[in-house]
Amino acid sequence: MKHTSLPASSQARAGDPVTATAWVETPLQLLSVLEAHHAGRFARHTRVLPRSGAGALVDTVAALTDAGLPDGLAVLPPAPAPARHQNDSGVWFIGDAFSGQVQRTLVGDRNRDYVIVDDGLATLHLLRLLSRRRAAPLERARVRSSPLRRALGLASAVKLRAAARAGRVTVFTVLPLPEPLVHDAAAAGIRVVTHDFPWLRSLPGGSAPAEDRVVLGSAMVRDGLVHAEPYLAWVTEQARNGAVLYHPHRREDARTLEPLNAAPGVRVAPRGLPAELALRGLRARHRVVSLPSTAVTSLRVLLERHGTTVEAVPVPEPWWTDRAAPELRAHLSTFVADQKGTS
Repeated sequence: MKHTSLPASSQARAGDPVTATAWVETPLQLLSVLEAHHAGRFARHTRVLPRSGAGALVDTVAALTDAGLPDGLAVLPPAPAPARHQNDSGVWFIGDAFSGQVQRTLVGDRNRDYVIVDDGLATLHLLRLLSRRRAAPLERARVRSSPLRRALGLASAVKLRAAARAGRVTVFTVLPLPEPLVHDAAAAGIRVVTHDFPWLRSLPGGSAPAEDRVVLGSAMVRDGLVHAEPYLAWVTEQARNGAVLYHPHRREDARTLEPLNAAPGVRVAPRGLPAELALRGLRARHRVVSLPSTAVTSLRVLLERHGTTVEAVPVPEPWWTDRAAPELRAHLSTFVADQKGTS
């Protein structure tokens, strides 16, 4: 699916609500909300409420504030829940529709427009659930919910599906969605709008690392989806012919970071900023290597004009643990297939 950017000069349609709020829990959600606001077609003023207690989110807010936030957007002090800032806006940017905080607010919410922004693989999973013929609980993949959480997830699905039928749900994404999924979403009343990070690309270029090869870190070891030993061996192998920069995933822990900090030829970058922000200064001499992830797609879109090569490497079968369901493995393989025809 071809990505198209929205003109920065576009404005919210006459008569549309002009104020939006956003509850963000991850750096990617924050970047996605900034791009949605910058597009100009959803709201003229946006208030972003970050979740408290998220260190990477604090770092990202600080970096983006220093760079200069888009006009009409303000970041509020962090809070543990979204409810108190939702009631007086006409548009709600939703980053994680599987979040219990979001669902509890959603089911008691008045009718408004909802704009769902990217939150990694969860965006595709959510769109598939909302596009089904019958309502299914909004539950995270690979998670077994309690009966109470399933009931909350079902109520949230019913609310969003009703809003979609009324033309009040948009998905704003950088991901290449399969055409059948876009068709199913349209049939459910969901509008899909794609972008290519025009606001982020408008910022002054970031610094370029001295290393020519960059490895994107993965949280799959911490999540128990792949074994640590082969993953660490793969990363260190990348440094066999020259130094590499390892950009850790925000959820990685000591199981991967401690060995890599001691590995010859591997420089582990500080955690905090998302790859889309920290690596936007890469150029044609750089090569990014990663296991399948949404960051692969977003970096391809972001760095295409610089000629940077971004390569997704399939996960070898012996790496997987028993916790990695076949459907998850198949879904991740789409991020490898999508690189065909790209630089």
